[in-house]
Amino acid sequence: MASDLDSTPGAIRADWAAAVPPNLQKNLSILPPAQIELARMLVEMGQSHLFRDWPDPGVDDQEKLAFFDQIKLLNESYPGGLASYIKTARELLEDSRLGKNPFDGFTPSVPTGEQLTFGDDSFINFEETGIKEARKAAFVLVAGGLGERLGYNGIKLALPRETTTGKCFLQHYIESILALQEASCGYVEVMCPRSSSGGCRTEIPLVIMTSDDTHARTLQVLKSNAYFGMASTQVILLKQEKVACLADNDARLALDPKNKYRIQTKPHGHGDVHALLYSSGLLKKWRDEGLRWVLFFQDTNGLLFNAVPAALGVSATKQYHVNSLAVPRKAKEAIGGITKLTHADGRTMVINVEYNQLDPLLRASGYSDGDVNCETGYSPFPGNINQLILELDSYIEELSKTGGSIKEFVNPKYKDASKSAFKSSTRLECMMQDYPKTLPPTARVGFTVMDTWLAYAPVKNNPEDAAKVPKGNPYHSATSGEMAVYRANSLILKKAGIHIDEPVKDVFNGQEVEVWPRVTWLPKWGLSFAEVKKKVGANCFVSQPSTLVINGRNIHLETLSLNGALIISSVDSAEVRVEGAIQNKGWTLEKVDYKDASFPEEIRIRGFRINKVEQLEATYDQPGSFTLKPQ
Repeated sequence: MASDLDSTPGAIRADWAAAVPPNLQKNLSILPPAQIELARMLVEMGQSHLFRDWPDPGVDDQEKLAFFDQIKLLNESYPGGLASYIKTARELLEDSRLGKNPFDGFTPSVPTGEQLTFGDDSFINFEETGIKEARKAAFVLVAGGLGERLGYNGIKLALPRETTTGKCFLQHYIESILALQEASCGYVEVMCPRSSSGGCRTEIPLVIMTSDDTHARTLQVLKSNAYFGMASTQVILLKQEKVACLADNDARLALDPKNKYRIQTKPHGHGDVHALLYSSGLLKKWRDEGLRWVLFFQDTNGLLFNAVPAALGVSATKQYHVNSLAVPRKAKEAIGGITKLTHADGRTMVINVEYNQLDPLLRASGYSDGDVNCETGYSPFPGNINQLILELDSYIEELSKTGGSIKEFVNPKYKDASKSAFKSSTRLECMMQDYPKTLPPTARVGFTVMDTWLAYAPVKNNPEDAAKVPKGNPYHSATSGEMAVYRANSLILKKAGIHIDEPVKDVFNGQEVEVWPRVTWLPKWGLSFAEVKKKVGANCFVSQPSTLVINGRNIHLETLSLNGALIISSVDSAEVRVEGAIQNKGWTLEKVDYKDASFPEEIRIRGFRINKVEQLEATYDQPGSFTLKPQ
């Protein structure tokens, strides 16, 4: 009777018969040829331990086949395959064990970039240029995580950006892209033909990178809300797969302790977005359609689109291949710094250096004081906020060399100083912002710095963790994120000429925040500062306790004096002018304890709820010119 090995193709048998572990050898007869090839790869890569406890054929055969289904997925979803993953892991784990410095041989310096001042002529010009360019852009939203760290069990995209209107982050992002789409088309009518219905044919693509955790729920939010007004064909979901965990310094794959036929997996990081875009074929499709830019952004920064037009304008004007949106950072602040690194061999790159690496890197390079503030009161190395604008042609050229793979790192937690064993399994990780690491020296890599109040208010910390943040440092919570929206909108109106009351300080969930008037508007009302300036008069006033919600494109605040709540809505074909004094009891903020389970999670994590006591609500649903002037 022939052995199990004799039933396999001769070439395979000759190559690796001697290395096949006994328990795998007994089971080869149940495996199809494609799975035998995967088994061969695993054995050749030193993974024979995976089969140590396999029983004889006839026992758990379906589980064995399912094991190889997982191996197939892990192999196909990683650029270069699982063998490449294991090889890279061994190299990086050895570097980690030896304590090798990834920046050895590099000298840091401050890179070249653009520092913008909100509202000045340069800022306004960049915004105008960016809006013109927007029709040639695609947006990529990295949204693979849940809100568990926030104390929220839903997907983060479904979390309200602010509770005055209750609109979630995803709705705000889509409405902002649609506003850019329409405004960009309006700038270039001659290059953007109108369809028979009068609408612009340009559709700005939106890609959302999801994960096993978020994919189905993201799709459900989109479908149940009719894609928030965006055409369903504009939105593409790309699901990120996880990568295999590593059990030791030899990069042996870690089995699930509860299932010997299952490899442990963990997220690989948001750097996977590059490989997904490349393998999907979308980049070349976009190029064929005349697109020029790809903008990457994160899931819970409610201020982001305040900065997009001007940043895109900088990319177009400066002809940047890579433009990192940044904010001023204090020395040693827990945010990465955009840094130019020059190697002793002449190589240069402009990348994000994590804050815990920047100070020692500077000290090791002759900067005796390390990461310190300069005369501006901030570090000369701007703070990275993980929004990138990439020029499409050079992006495709680079990914055609790498297949979309991004320089990885590994961060094992060792049991002791010998670094011979891990506390738990680890895995390779990659970051979206590390894309520039492989670019040639000729690449034009820069940054655009904007005020933090305008551009950056991420929501990522739960109330307990946020309350422990040292005073003066950002909370990055749902509380601070919502208050930042009101602050930014109030300051924009103030810069445009409206008198806005100063904020008061209050404490919610143990976090002291500034409470500004609760001002919100549709993105199409005030997409740019120039647009806001055209719609407000200098003789307007908004008191600190007030709430102002603007739901319409052509609403002009002429002589408004608001002390209370005003919610004004209009269709696009209506033009409304708001005049005179409006006074009522308004909407108040009532404190909520985050431990009080009688309130929904999205309210508890903020520490307040809105009590809608009294308001003036005006709706204009017919075309025409109107004036709202209370008697």
